[in-house]
Amino acid sequence: MERSNGKGDRRTRRGKIYNGSYGKARPGRRKKPAAAAKSAR
Repeated sequence: MERSNGKGDRRTRRGKIYNGSYGKARPGRRKKPAAAAKSAR
């Protein structure tokens, strides 16, 4: 199975966007730490 560095390659950023996944190449949204959220009120 041969893949190019495009949409089909899940190891690349473009591939992750196409597949809808996150990882090293495309970090997901980080949750704010609970301590920072409480002090903001």
